[in-house]
Amino acid sequence: MITATGLELRAGSRILLSDAILRVQPGDRIGLVGRNGAGKTTSLKVLAGEGHPYAGKLESRGPVGYLPQDPRTGDLEVTARDRVLSARGLDALLREMKELELLMADGDDRAVRRYGALEDQFAALGGYAAEAEAARICANLGLPDRVLAQTIGTLSGGQRRRIELARILFRDLGQPGGGILLLDEPTNHLDADSITWLRGFLAGHKGGLVVISHDASMLEAVVNKVWFLDANRATVDVYNVGWKKYLEQRQTDERRRQRERANAEKKAGALMAQADKLRAKATKTVAAQNMAKRAEKLIGGLEEVRSADKVAKVRFPTPEPCGKTPLTASGLSKAYGSLEIFTGVDVAVDKGSRVAILGLNGAGKTTLLRMLAGVLSPDTGEVLAGHGLRIGYYAQEHEQLDVQRTILDHMRSAAPDQTDTDLRRILGAFLFSGDDVDKPAGVLSGGEKTRLALATLVCSGANVLLLDEPTNNLDPVSREQVLDAIARYPGAIVLVTHDPGAVTALKPDRAILLPDGVEDAWNDDLLELVELA
Repeated sequence: MITATGLELRAGSRILLSDAILRVQPGDRIGLVGRNGAGKTTSLKVLAGEGHPYAGKLESRGPVGYLPQDPRTGDLEVTARDRVLSARGLDALLREMKELELLMADGDDRAVRRYGALEDQFAALGGYAAEAEAARICANLGLPDRVLAQTIGTLSGGQRRRIELARILFRDLGQPGGGILLLDEPTNHLDADSITWLRGFLAGHKGGLVVISHDASMLEAVVNKVWFLDANRATVDVYNVGWKKYLEQRQTDERRRQRERANAEKKAGALMAQADKLRAKATKTVAAQNMAKRAEKLIGGLEEVRSADKVAKVRFPTPEPCGKTPLTASGLSKAYGSLEIFTGVDVAVDKGSRVAILGLNGAGKTTLLRMLAGVLSPDTGEVLAGHGLRIGYYAQEHEQLDVQRTILDHMRSAAPDQTDTDLRRILGAFLFSGDDVDKPAGVLSGGEKTRLALATLVCSGANVLLLDEPTNNLDPVSREQVLDAIARYPGAIVLVTHDPGAVTALKPDRAILLPDGVEDAWNDDLLELVELA
């Protein structure tokens, strides 16, 4: 279905992958794993035909459904339902059939003939059963009918991503034998029930599948092969086993490499010591050289022992001084057309307070956070800045990042008073070094965008952090760094998350429950709402 040979991928001057051979065949359900920045997103993008390799040949047969981390749709005026149906061309047919129905009512014979032809075409594509199938997929992904009736431009980032996932799955079900699915973090923005449903769908997929996910339970339930991208060696290790066997085999491989290297280094050391002795004798020079070459060959023929992955050292800023209540909001409401998201919401963020915003998907959690950040205007109510307020806003879709500007330019905007040397030092702690800082944000993977967004917070001096899904797209080690930074930060935090671990690290003192806007003292029973959201 997809074959890549001699594949070489680069990010600037850095080689991500060299001379790789990758194959996706029917029945393959492949987990693409590796640390943040190893090249997972870049690899998937190239396999989807959305990017070009530095070298190598790529062949693809059959339809490909590609879900990037930040899907963008061209027309924001179409309804969510039509966007999903467009995967099989049903949206255009239904639209034209409705127009013809009006003409038929006026006795237009040409409209009758045209309607009959369209009806036959509609039936060949699955007809109204396919439309119901699309609605079921959407419902299983937490997209009710009221959301499907909205235009794409009125949806939250998470809802838009779920619409794109529904569109890809709907298209795939229409393919005999299944097509190719290339999914980058498909569980982002899904609630627990939707994740369970998606696991079952993907586990039964008969076509080809490559999935990037930091959800270990997803990988364990779905994949039957693993591609491990080793950032230190710019290679891909292929394991033709499921997730648990992969973890065991990888540990075994690493122990074997370490043993082989230790034994070879011991033998090479003995040979070099003997060669040094022989060099003292003029008649033994050639023998000494041969021994030295044998020692070098012993070491050179070994597989590299995988060195430890570098980890971003995440910390949040030292908060600037502020008053007792640096941020308040009263009577906030938001509606899109006739659809009311929430109304009459009051918020008071005290110095050093810890607030969790809870609610089901579509309840307006991100909308409320964007209002508090000053990114979105409320329909009613106001947001007031208290004495000394400095906001640090982390957006889940990274819309605060300008895709045309470089990494270093973003840091300069966040901290105009700091020198480039200081900013480069901060970026180095987030694994951006050398020429990397001159890359535009648009070429970064989801994990790299997350690290850049966090790095801009570090130099902001913010005393109120508004964090929207800060652990999305992070590998387990990087996620632990972010959780530790949340736990240690002395300023105020308002958090939106699907990650119970992030709430546990936050140790909230209060929760705001949407869409009603009820404020309540925190108790651990509310953790269930986090997992359901």
